Amino acid sequence: MNKSTFLGTVQDVNGTNVRVILANESLSGLTYVDGQGYRIGQVGSFVKIPIGYINLYGIVNQIGASAVPENQLESQPYGNRWLSIQLIGECNSNGKFERGISQYPTIDDEVHLVSETDLRNIYGKHQEKYYVKVGHISGADSIPALIDINKLLTRHSAIVGTTGSGKSTTVAGILTALSNPDYYKSSRILVLDIHGEYSKALRDRANIFKINPDINSGEQQLLLPYWALNFDEFIALAFGELDPKDKGALAEKIFLLKKKSLKNHSFVGVTEDNLSVDTPIPFSVHKLWLYFHRLVFSTHNDAGTNQKFEEIDQPFVYGQTSEDFLIDENKNPIQLGDAEKVIPPLYSGQVAKKIYLSASTLNLRRPLDSLASKLRDPRFNFLFKPGNWKPDTDGNITHDLDSLFQAWIGSDKPISIIDLSGVPISILNSIIGILLRLIYDFLFWARDLSQGGKNRPLLIVMEEAHNYLNDDFKGLASSIVQRVVKEGRKYGIGAMIVSQRPSEINSTILSQCGTFFALRLSNATDRGHISSSISDNLEGLTNMLPILKTGEAIIIGEAVQLPMRTNIHAPEKDRRPDSQDPIVYEIGSPYDSTFPGGWGIPMEQDPKYDELIQAWRAQNPKIVADSKMQEIKKSKKDI
Repeated sequence: MNKSTFLGTVQDVNGTNVRVILANESLSGLTYVDGQGYRIGQVGSFVKIPIGYINLYGIVNQIGASAVPENQLESQPYGNRWLSIQLIGECNSNGKFERGISQYPTIDDEVHLVSETDLRNIYGKHQEKYYVKVGHISGADSIPALIDINKLLTRHSAIVGTTGSGKSTTVAGILTALSNPDYYKSSRILVLDIHGEYSKALRDRANIFKINPDINSGEQQLLLPYWALNFDEFIALAFGELDPKDKGALAEKIFLLKKKSLKNHSFVGVTEDNLSVDTPIPFSVHKLWLYFHRLVFSTHNDAGTNQKFEEIDQPFVYGQTSEDFLIDENKNPIQLGDAEKVIPPLYSGQVAKKIYLSASTLNLRRPLDSLASKLRDPRFNFLFKPGNWKPDTDGNITHDLDSLFQAWIGSDKPISIIDLSGVPISILNSIIGILLRLIYDFLFWARDLSQGGKNRPLLIVMEEAHNYLNDDFKGLASSIVQRVVKEGRKYGIGAMIVSQRPSEINSTILSQCGTFFALRLSNATDRGHISSSISDNLEGLTNMLPILKTGEAIIIGEAVQLPMRTNIHAPEKDRRPDSQDPIVYEIGSPYDSTFPGGWGIPMEQDPKYDELIQAWRAQNPKIVADSKMQEIKKSKKDI
């Protein structure tokens, strides 16, 4: 064994924690191996303990007086000459590294520093088609940081880091590597993009779905047919909280509408015997609304059983022509309503007579008004007016769900970005949960088919996961992701959780992540959450998280041979996520101060705040640019 790498000897073994006393020969704290200098006893550095034909490997997590065994604190004259090591794996005589250890070291076993040559044997000799390169080892540019792609997907992963640590750039770099067509001919990745950051970075290899798409750049409309939802999901989005009695009445009517649709159209695999209210069969939500509106809001001239009534002083007079209304037998105008236009019925009674309210006991007045407002609100069109997937009043549709799922996860591009930046914040968590549930169910039932998850696995990337996987949100997203991380491996579904606040993510979800990409984390609570979630007891590495450089990560878990401090390869500057901090003030170059940025830019003569109001009202930040483009095209035609 090379004496230049010798550090000291084992003096205490407690499970996988080993205490080492440094040799007196290494007083300088610096040694040279193959002409390269190495600092001795760096926290987070690797050491090896040769035992016959096996080398045990460990990570230094303490150095100095705090590493002295308690029973030797008073007897050690050189109490600061100790190392504490956490064992993590071993190499056999063939040089193959494996996690876990088959035997323990004993007293006076030698401990050696791990050189770059040793690291290259561990990290750098794998076939790249099984391992994806995401960067290089910090301090060793020649050693690639390789990730086992099989374990990365099937055992789930988490990317965590404080704002500004390079988290979004890291995600973009990893996804760029995972979608490399030279190695992976049919990658399948779905990104839930909360803030619309990744369109720019991955546009050349991704289909982008958003509420307000830029058609000219190839973006597609995000559509989510309401009838694909199960009953509870639909009720929550359309009506909100309801009494069980009211839900029962709605369930019965929806079932009848789906049954009628099934009679008029053939849906392979569905019969009246296995049809349920949860079966994704199209029905008209507009027809459902009008039916219950007539039932609950109708007024009558004759009193029915248990009907309530109101006294009125004069009949309803609308001042509109008879073309807009039907005329009852007493020549009073009656508007029957329009389902598609969401126009409610209006009823009129006889002059100076009593008007009787509906005898229905359903408590649906406010929920029906809420549904009507959503049906009229263009922000909800992606859900209630989903283009070719919108049923007419008879349940007819132009496209079925197969074309929708093919667009999402079955196109010729490896990545699909679901841009949720335009989804109303009030339903964002529910929409995320519904999307995940639909994808999970689709791949679960297709698990043995050619496009199922077993034959073509899917990676789901969940950005800003703390917003919807929080313990405070007991909603659909958290419950379905718990199911994905627990059972998804069997059906070819992998999860990648991305968050700046890991302490706010449900502990069950985080504990199921087999691989962690931990960037800079300043908050002690977040670091503690990561330490408690990883399988290895590597406090020495997690204690380094506050001092990592931007774009530097500690990768720990099943997808790596050894935990490694890595510089992640960032995409080119023009292909990075749209998540950079705005420039408050910057001078162009040391030799040219004429181009300041941010607050250094002179105020425009005509700031055009009307354009801001236009974008706000349209709920579309690109509408101004689109309208200007249309004006340019029109002017060219006129010329």
